[in-house]
Amino acid sequence: MAAGVYRMTGGRSSRNALLLTTVGARSGEPRVASLRRFDDGEGRWLIVASKGGSAKHPAWIHNLARNPDKVSIEIGRDRYAVTPELLHGAERAAAWDRIVAEAPQFAGYLEKTDREIPVVRLTRAG
Repeated sequence: MAAGVYRMTGGRSSRNALLLTTVGARSGEPRVASLRRFDDGEGRWLIVASKGGSAKHPAWIHNLARNPDKVSIEIGRDRYAVTPELLHGAERAAAWDRIVAEAPQFAGYLEKTDREIPVVRLTRAG
């Protein structure tokens, strides 16, 4: 979904989406990605760097790694600064199981790629 449509509808066009704004790892320019979100408690959300099961990670995951202090999200009409955390091990596995239970299509992405699909927790800053 395009960011413009999301903003125009206040997020009503996709109730489980968010807009992730990062700073480009090479360009230094703001970049916006529309992603499926999974609620993870008060002020926390999970996002998945699946890129539809592509062999390569989406650009936004590199942007998060390069500029983790310059990340924000929009949910509906609300905007939050967030801190990203790449999940590992048992914590990632448990999050992945929750994600697949809520959105079974994500399980199919594992069959399309050899890479481990990153799961990121976004925590509202401040």
